[in-house]
Amino acid sequence: MAHEDRAQHAAKNLSQEDKNEILNNFQNFQDYLGNKVKQGERLGLSEEALTKAAQRVADFLADKEEPRNREEYLLKQLWLVADEENKKPLANTLVKLADQTN
Repeated sequence: MAHEDRAQHAAKNLSQEDKNEILNNFQNFQDYLGNKVKQGERLGLSEEALTKAAQRVADFLADKEEPRNREEYLLKQLWLVADEENKKPLANTLVKLADQTN
């Protein structure tokens, strides 16, 4: 299974309790993403691979999860209006933001 497919699979398989804990507070969301970015870096994933994984997770969240705070609402709106060309730099920026939180 490709790394980005694993990321989407992991997002789908979180328990509702875990999703709530991660998504109810934007800082928790950033911390969770930051931990996943660090984990990916330890596995040797390139920045491009991390960005692709972030794109997959963002697609999943935009399609399947309702925002639980203003920051997530803004991210969802940005994601929904972005075309494929704009999603990559947005995902890359999110990876960098998450990486700086830890």
